[in-house]
Amino acid sequence: MTTETSVFLIEDDEVMRSEFERMIDAHSALKLIGRAGTLAEARRQLQRIRPDVAIVDLGLPDGDGTELIGLLRERSPDTAVLVSTVFGDEAHVVRALEAGARGYLLKDTTLEDFADSILLVKNGDAPLSPRIARYLLKRFEPRKQPARRETWGAEVQASLTAREIDILTSISSGFSVAETSANLCLSPHTVKTHIKNIYGKLSVSSRIQAVNEARQKGFIA
Repeated sequence: MTTETSVFLIEDDEVMRSEFERMIDAHSALKLIGRAGTLAEARRQLQRIRPDVAIVDLGLPDGDGTELIGLLRERSPDTAVLVSTVFGDEAHVVRALEAGARGYLLKDTTLEDFADSILLVKNGDAPLSPRIARYLLKRFEPRKQPARRETWGAEVQASLTAREIDILTSISSGFSVAETSANLCLSPHTVKTHIKNIYGKLSVSSRIQAVNEARQKGFIA
């Protein structure tokens, strides 16, 4: 029997909060165990619950949701934080990730992708809105280095299938799993399986690491 993923929702916009609640209630693998519209209310509830995933809005009426991310890291380190926000600027992104957020989605993300992302962060992945992914990839892009040994790139490329290289190329352009699956005419599940295989072959644990490793080894641009 599959255990439900418990979710705590921190969102001050009533309409958005209601949408999230309906999304979670309709998903067989998710269970809403608490909701709050302010930092103060969230702090009170987190004294008695330890959710698997917390969806945190950054722009709360009584403060910055980043404070709550730090609090969760201290009080409930096993809780994965998924940011839901309208803020896509560098300051908010970096502050939230440094505080301990595992995923960062803008509010133009579809509810279906939000539901998938809750399960992804629970399982250790790091879902990002395409715009945020593109920003981070550019920010951490390694400086160009002299050409590496051709044999090294050839060995790594030989260990990846053509489809895996297609998916890596798509990810490196900042496309989400849903967008990649649509562009390549694959199911999201198949894309996720390929991504896990890529992680294993490159000995990495995130999409950013996979792209950087692939670029350093010279088999994607």
